[in-house]
Amino acid sequence: MKIENIDEKTRTEIEAAAFRGLVAHLQQRKDAQNIDIMNLAGFCRNCLSKWMLAEAETRDVEMSYDDAREAVYGMPYDDWKNNHQAQATPEQKEKFENTKPLHAKISGHN
Repeated sequence: MKIENIDEKTRTEIEAAAFRGLVAHLQQRKDAQNIDIMNLAGFCRNCLSKWMLAEAETRDVEMSYDDAREAVYGMPYDDWKNNHQAQATPEQKEKFENTKPLHAKISGHN
């Protein structure tokens, strides 16, 4: 059955489960650096956090950016950054600048 033919509640549940699967995968793949994901796909863990926060705000749900990042990273952002984030190489930084027009609008980079 095509997704547009599924009732709204079931579709939302399917989409939410897919999002949780993506987040769980990214939490396991600590080796996948945000800059590499951003350079390839135009979004990263921080973008997911910003999408979550933006949706919470539309629903008047109190959530901070730090709360949203902890939900996506599976730990406080500073812990993840200190333990898993590598220094970006000059090549990664250059590609980041070159791909800015393709970054998710919510990223704030474009």
